[in-house]
Amino acid sequence: MPDNELSVREIRQEDVARIMRYWMDSDRAHMEGMGVDLSKLPSEEEWTAMLSAQLTQSYEEKKSYCIIWQVDGEPVGHSNVNRIIFGEEAYMHLHLWHTGVRKRGMGTALVKMTLPYFFKNLKLKKLYCEPYALNPSPNKTLEKVGFELVKEYVTVPGAICFEQPVKLWELSYERFKNPV
Repeated sequence: MPDNELSVREIRQEDVARIMRYWMDSDRAHMEGMGVDLSKLPSEEEWTAMLSAQLTQSYEEKKSYCIIWQVDGEPVGHSNVNRIIFGEEAYMHLHLWHTGVRKRGMGTALVKMTLPYFFKNLKLKKLYCEPYALNPSPNKTLEKVGFELVKEYVTVPGAICFEQPVKLWELSYERFKNPV
């Protein structure tokens, strides 16, 4: 584990531009490696509106909920959930914004720090994550954190994705509270 200080927090207004820049400025190979169809990306205005909306909504109203990942107090990525059914389930996404912080072992720790926000604030019974099967990093991270592999199949996992093989991972509240 790196010697950096890792922390997480809920999204703030100043994070909206950072997240939008990540989506607009990331290189093509990184985006395609996550299963993103670049032709489906929202405009800057649409990103800003979508991200800003969650800042004023109650947990029960949220369509998306974002946690900012920090290294030494600096934002370096985020995890968000969507497809939220409050009190039941949501689908999690993992994003490290800069190549310098990827593949350094921080993702697992950041995900572990993020999970309490999703389970407690959204009162979830189950949390899912459906990464591109050909992207090894999130799949390894999910397994290390305690998610269980449900199945691998082909689908279009999100509005900005191309059809792809995905691995569906699940973490129940019981397993989160009592890790194996």
